[in-house]
Amino acid sequence: MIPAGPGAFALVAAGAAVLLGSVVQGAVGFGLALVAAPILFLIDPRLVPGPMIFASMVLTVLVAIRDRHDVDVPGIGWGLVGRLPGTLLGAAMLALLTPEQLAGPFGALVLLGVVLSASGLRVALNPRTFMAAGLLSGFMGTASSIGGPPIAMLYQHAPGSRLRGTLSAYFTIGGVMSLAAIAFVGRFGASELFWGACLAPGAAIGFAISSPLSRRLDAGFTRHAVLSVAAMAGLSVIVRQLL
Repeated sequence: MIPAGPGAFALVAAGAAVLLGSVVQGAVGFGLALVAAPILFLIDPRLVPGPMIFASMVLTVLVAIRDRHDVDVPGIGWGLVGRLPGTLLGAAMLALLTPEQLAGPFGALVLLGVVLSASGLRVALNPRTFMAAGLLSGFMGTASSIGGPPIAMLYQHAPGSRLRGTLSAYFTIGGVMSLAAIAFVGRFGASELFWGACLAPGAAIGFAISSPLSRRLDAGFTRHAVLSVAAMAGLSVIVRQLL
């Protein structure tokens, strides 16, 4: 039985947003959640965070396998240590707020992700910074599905394959943690699993398109375009909540 929720047209539109974000992330290392999550929230708040996280894990698994030789295993380990308490905090926020009440905080987290991604700050790579980034990533990723910017900030000056492989491996494990936490608080069940499965093909197709582009895409132009789209979508969520 198909659960009541977003209609077929809404799911197709959401899947197209996931596909676009997957092309970007598969090629340059980040961008799926920043592009797709605020659009999905505008389409139907129930598509975030659970279905979005589920669909994104299809992409992160595929990219992690493709770029497995450049994964920074120690960095992932320390980041996951920090992610655990952040995941619990994010799940607690979801337990306290309805999807409608989440609109304001969600829009704010989108804009925070944009600011972190655009900051260009060089952060020392050590266990403390990995754990701090993991904590913030866990909170943002669980509450809004946008957990990439804090970790991406650490690796933004790394070679492309290292950025893509490390972040994808981290988000694959982190995604499992987040889904388990939001399932525990009742925000990821059969309906969310079904919607996530409907979005997953967009992530797989986006990965297939991104592979030949990963060495050719102008990361600088793409970065600015992604941040602009994410900022506008985040502001739209906030404005819609205020009206």
